Amino acid sequence: MRKDHRPYFIKKAYNRFQKFYLKKFLKPEFETLGHGIHAIKPWHVEVFGGPVRVGSFTTIIASPDARVRLCVWSDKKDIHGIEIGDYCLICPGTRISAAEKIVIGANTMMANGVYITDSDWHDLYDRSMPIGITKPVIIGDNVWLGDSAIIGKGVTIGNNSIIGAGSVVVKDIPENCIAAGNPARVVRQLDPERKIVTRGDWLSDPKEVGRQFDLLDRDLLRGNTVFGWLRSLVAPRHRD
Repeated sequence: MRKDHRPYFIKKAYNRFQKFYLKKFLKPEFETLGHGIHAIKPWHVEVFGGPVRVGSFTTIIASPDARVRLCVWSDKKDIHGIEIGDYCLICPGTRISAAEKIVIGANTMMANGVYITDSDWHDLYDRSMPIGITKPVIIGDNVWLGDSAIIGKGVTIGNNSIIGAGSVVVKDIPENCIAAGNPARVVRQLDPERKIVTRGDWLSDPKEVGRQFDLLDRDLLRGNTVFGWLRSLVAPRHRD
């Protein structure tokens, strides 16, 4: 990872611009978007159709080569669409495609490249049909979906469960377990005696979390200059 050469005040200005973009251009695309949303590169988040609802204190991370795409496309009226709870984490490359209903509980974490869909998007025999078979997807609270996991139509995943990287989930997964594979199956039960710390616990005092991140930025960016930052852009060094 390259060193961040930006002076502290440049990074603060950049963060303020991200918040402005989120409020001015991205928020209107949602049916509802909660408060305390933290979006990294929000101009690489695509919202198509609706309704799409996202809860408070959710973190959305996008990048040029791994956009976040939240899409609702249906031939029915008054559908539920996409609903994402509070304190969730949506990493780069996450795609959620709904034709009817996808509900994701609070504190759920979606790693890079996760794909969730409630439809086949084509009929098995009549490939001209645009939707195909549709069944709602329900993901519980505090679920962790690993890198490149695929969640298919009609699936319910129980609270606290973990889906391993690269897994393909086509059947229900109970709560408090780890599932992996293609098709995914339960490989381990979580210890019921151990407390699970959620993102909601971590962000219970968002102002304090923000203060800690600000202190970290001040420390990591100390000594950076505008000249050094510009030089890193036009003539980067391999060791940075």
